[in-house]
This record gives sequence, C-alpha cells and structure tokens, in this order.
Amino acid sequence: MTAVDPQQLRTFVTVTRLGSFSEAARELGYTQSAVSQQIAALEADLGTGLLSRRPVGPTEAGLRLLEHAAPLLVRLEAARADVARLAGAPSARLVLGTTPLAVGATLGRALGEVRRAHPAADLVVRVLAQDALPAQVATGEVDLALIDGLAAPSDPLPLPDVGPLTTVAVDEQPVAVALPAGHPLAGRTGVALADLSAARWLDAPDLTPTAARLRAAAGVDGFRPATRYRGTDVHGLLALVATGHGLSLLPASVLAGAPGVASVPIAAPRLVHRTELVHGSLPEGPAALLARLLSGTP
Repeated sequence: MTAVDPQQLRTFVTVTRLGSFSEAARELGYTQSAVSQQIAALEADLGTGLLSRRPVGPTEAGLRLLEHAAPLLVRLEAARADVARLAGAPSARLVLGTTPLAVGATLGRALGEVRRAHPAADLVVRVLAQDALPAQVATGEVDLALIDGLAAPSDPLPLPDVGPLTTVAVDEQPVAVALPAGHPLAGRTGVALADLSAARWLDAPDLTPTAARLRAAAGVDGFRPATRYRGTDVHGLLALVATGHGLSLLPASVLAGAPGVASVPIAAPRLVHRTELVHGSLPEGPAALLARLLSGTP
C-alpha cells in the first residue's frame, strides 16, 4: 500500500459530505469521471470499498477513514498556512474570528488601538461557532480567534488539536443559570448544577454549553433540551428564557439587567466562563499587535 494521496482524500471527504459524485465534481472543479477515478484509486490503494454508490454514502470502512481524514486535511492546510505566514510580507488586513460571547468592550478597545497604530488596516470580525474556530485559525482563514466556553477554574478550554497554535487565557468570569424572573429558584444565592438536571433547558450550541458538556460538568445524566435555539443572538436566547422555554448557563455579566430573567450563581461544581486567545505564528502587523493587547504582553 502506498501513501494516501491527499487530493484523493479531499475528494472522498467532499463526495461523502455532499452525497453526490456530480456535486463533488462541481465543487472541486473536476469532471465527474475524474472524481470517480480518484475514489476508485483510493479504494484500490486501501483494498476496500469506501462508498456505496446508490445511494452515495460511506461504508463502514469509509466511516472509519472519515474519522482520520478531517484532522489530516486540516493539519495539511495548517502546515501550508503556517509556512505562508512566515514567508509572506506583513498583511495590512486583520481577520479576527470570535465566538458571540467573546465580543465585548475589551475587544473593542483593543481594536481601537490597532486602528490608531495601523490606520490603513482593513479590520474584519467574524462571529463563528466555537467548534469551527481552531481549524480556521490553523488554516489561515482567520488570523486569530477569541473562543469562550465552560471550564474549571484555571483549566484550559477543551479545544481540538489542529496544529501548533498558541492559546492564552484572556478572561474568566463566574457562571450563572438564567431562568424566568418568576421561577421558584429566583433569588437563591446559589444552586448545584446537578440539581437542575431534570429541568427544561434551552439547547443553544453556538452560545452555551451543550447538554453533553453540562452532563460531564455535573457528573449526572439529564439536561434534556426542551427547545432548540440555532443562532448567535444572546438577546433572542434570553427572551426565550424569560418566557419559560428553558434554562441556560451563561456568564453572570451577560445576565445583569436582562429583562424578565433571574440569575442564580452555580455553587457546585466550581465552574467559570473562560475566554482564550488562539493564534499561530504572527508576523509583525495588525494581528500581532491585537494578540499582544488581548494577552497583556508588551
């Protein structure tokens, strides 16, 4: 068996994602025949079928290959992007990726200093989900990222390993459960997360910890979502909390003054809302300056 061809692997992932040889050919800029030939060559090299044809979908071996393919392709793109950053001229464009709750006054002030130091810089802020950001930093789609999430005090966020990235903690805040103002627990000085496992919860994976993350943190089963919220607008999420559609776990600062919403600190286990700066190698320029400002380094 020879080494797996990265292009064949990329084609296989694309066909699997789209469920179509013709759609994959259109996206990749190949003919359908070329896509079929690449898949056939990959199957011959590995000695097993990877895709069923009608309908198009991964076999058991194809599913196993997919588990390896995504991180391999990300690492290849990360290596290319890292070398390009080191070899290229400093860019006047800064692309910051951030999760919704990581955007705040501290970031605004830091971007203001960057603009003063680099008045011609093109500043772009992209609000994205936590899961997408590490790979986008590694592959150069964004220059650096601010990522928030739930963690034990002083513990790093559980981010995927997508390459040699630098991760720096920039903020930790207390977390609290958001519930309707008339809820029986409103006014309590603290509550154990495990005691809320049977409550109705809002499932908002782009904003708040998933049910799996809550179960892991509390050490109990439960936390079944009553309502699914797909979006990044925290005001919309809090409006659903206020009208009784489910509880949510958020930084305490986000809940201050929210209309119709009560905030109760989580007393156990010890948890914080942590924000981290993630970046690769940064040639001198707007992105490097922003990284220094956010991480508090000279």
